[in-house]
Amino acid sequence: MRMNDNGAETPDQVVEATYPVEAEQTPDPHSLGLELPADKDEAIDLLLVELATARDEATSYLDDLKRVAADFDNYRKRSTREGAAMLDRATEKVVQSLMPVLDTFDAALGAQPGSEGEQQLYSGMLNTREQLMTSLKELGLEVIATLGEQFDPEVHEPVGAPEGNGQLIVADELRRGYRLNGKVLRAALVTLEGRA
Repeated sequence: MRMNDNGAETPDQVVEATYPVEAEQTPDPHSLGLELPADKDEAIDLLLVELATARDEATSYLDDLKRVAADFDNYRKRSTREGAAMLDRATEKVVQSLMPVLDTFDAALGAQPGSEGEQQLYSGMLNTREQLMTSLKELGLEVIATLGEQFDPEVHEPVGAPEGNGQLIVADELRRGYRLNGKVLRAALVTLEGRA
């Protein structure tokens, strides 16, 4: 090993010491399935052809891999969308099954309590209905506005002919309507009046 005047190895020696070339790392043409001609130029031409073929195969495999990765990404996105749609349908089904319960609460709460016992019962029903509505609102349920609103055939179902002329306004709500995440589940059953 050669040392400089300070006793350190020279840069060439550092490279040799850091990156030794071993005979085992150099592939043998026979182990690669190649018979190299004795002529150096012919051997180089053969190796260039083999290199081009190997690159074409590698490019083909890479393209296949990219295609498979894109297909998997599309599958993952589609599965996510389908799962969300299934959850939305299940939520909608559960909320629709609870609408008669909400209607029963609305009818029961429409009666005015007379005695102290009736007042306690009324208060308990009101609290229970509010808890149910809070839970349903967390799922995306909202009550469709009615009284005093301009008539909207998308969310209001009229009963009977409107009284008066002009702009149609909701006069009374006969049954509540609901939206779930922006979709109308049930239109509000209303009576209308016309205003000039």
